[in-house]
Amino acid sequence: MVGILVVFMVFSTLLVRSAIAPYETQFKAYDLKTLGFYLAGFIVVFGMSLVDYRTLLKYSWYIYGGGCFLLVLVFLFAPEINGARSWFMLPGGLQFQPAELVKVILILTTAYLLGQRNGQPLRFRRDIIPIAAVTMLPFILVLIQPDLGNAIIYLVVLVAMLWIGNTKYSHVLIGLTAVIAALIAFVTIFNSYNVQIHDYLEQHKKLHWYQRINTFINPDQASSDDKHQSSYAKIAIGSGGLLGDGYLQGELKNKKFVPYPYSDSIFVVVGEEFGFLGSALLLLIYFLFIYRMILIALHCIDKRGAYMIVGIAAMFLFQIFENVGMMIGLMPITGITLPFISYGGTSLLINMLCIGLVFSIKLHQEKYKVD
Repeated sequence: MVGILVVFMVFSTLLVRSAIAPYETQFKAYDLKTLGFYLAGFIVVFGMSLVDYRTLLKYSWYIYGGGCFLLVLVFLFAPEINGARSWFMLPGGLQFQPAELVKVILILTTAYLLGQRNGQPLRFRRDIIPIAAVTMLPFILVLIQPDLGNAIIYLVVLVAMLWIGNTKYSHVLIGLTAVIAALIAFVTIFNSYNVQIHDYLEQHKKLHWYQRINTFINPDQASSDDKHQSSYAKIAIGSGGLLGDGYLQGELKNKKFVPYPYSDSIFVVVGEEFGFLGSALLLLIYFLFIYRMILIALHCIDKRGAYMIVGIAAMFLFQIFENVGMMIGLMPITGITLPFISYGGTSLLINMLCIGLVFSIKLHQEKYKVD
């Protein structure tokens, strides 16, 4: 896994360098900053691996409270950037996004709660409802910011951990029925009141929400401006063919047709410059990375450690699927970045923190005892 992280570091630095090449001074030294974040991230990984994860589980409620407190402080002290209040501005021009940290906190707290059952089937009222409530509080706070991408990740992690925590099939059926019904109702209401929703969100300066949802649900009706990112992303990836145009040679990227190529749209750089083979290689490396985490989970003596790893793996899997999916038209545009590859200090350091937790679980299994 350490070897794969080194590969990710090289890939990310090179891809960010290619993504910012057409912009000259606008995103100056983002590639060097990425390298610096990775070096700091490796310190986080090895530092976290030395901490007994069971200590974190013991104080998970206090950590959870601190995470929710940070989400509240965002509304009071964070500046509005791109229509959202999500980032604290730190000295040196750095930014910190609490919603990223809360993903790890939710995994930790949910694992603690699931561990109370020790593998026994979860009870709906006494287990599933309280665990869901723990997730819904930060979910609502993050959704209000608004940050739809991280809010969805919270739900994905919840579902994955409830499943591995031994949810009864009857409860799964109820959950699936509720989700399908909610989706059908949402699409029906959105299409029935399309104009009213458009006018309301435009009035409250949240029109980008309408544009992203409408582009996905009604692609034929969406304007060319609304479909700009998804359309050019698909064209660029398709133009890469089997082997791609070559490093730094992506035509659409170089002509600035693809927005945020260093962040949300970095997979477009992979597809356009390295083609299908380069994209497949990246996905294969992701598969090996997730596979290794699952192997560690399978050998956990402490079920809580296995729950945490499954939550982390589910988080990475969804982010990969969503980011790649939205670039090829399978998923709506949400702003979710590609783990370990996209530019972003907070996201990368939190991802490295997660890997440090996986290492901690692996290293401290031999000292396991019931707390």
